[in-house]
Amino acid sequence: MRKSKAEAAETRKRIVAAAAAEFRRRGIVATGLADLMKAAGLTHGGFYKHFKSKDQLIAEACAEAGRELFEKVSANAAKGSAVSSYLSTRHRDDPAAGCPLAALGPELARCDEKTREAATAGFERLVGVLAAEFGKLPPEEARRRALASAATMIGALAMARMVTDPELSAEILREAESSISHA
Repeated sequence: MRKSKAEAAETRKRIVAAAAAEFRRRGIVATGLADLMKAAGLTHGGFYKHFKSKDQLIAEACAEAGRELFEKVSANAAKGSAVSSYLSTRHRDDPAAGCPLAALGPELARCDEKTREAATAGFERLVGVLAAEFGKLPPEEARRRALASAATMIGALAMARMVTDPELSAEILREAESSISHA
């Protein structure tokens, strides 16, 4: 029985959301189509009904993960905790629901242009939210600080996930937050 266009669109959204989480959890290269479809609660055979290629799904999943990041950072910025929430152990310990830039940065750099454009858009939105945090500064200075803050946050989160020493991991997050808040 054929699905309606609305059902097909909902299924596609479910696949993109599952892919966004699985790529952040396991990495792009390490995640096969069968893994993605299973995570979406579907069989592997239906993939090509929704996407032309894995690259197309990667780009859409990256855009979705970037949108999620923007929503979380914006909500936390409204509460005055954008940087501390981003640089938290909770964020560190849940890459599947976290920042795609910290989880996938080196892989994203090797992706096709459409995926890199989605990653760039996500980074620009993060910088925009952070620049608003420096609202009392001239716009150029606020952007400069936001760029440095975003780069520090992404790198610190990636390093905090990479190291094996829990104390060092927590120290990386604390010191990155301190360097941003005292800049």
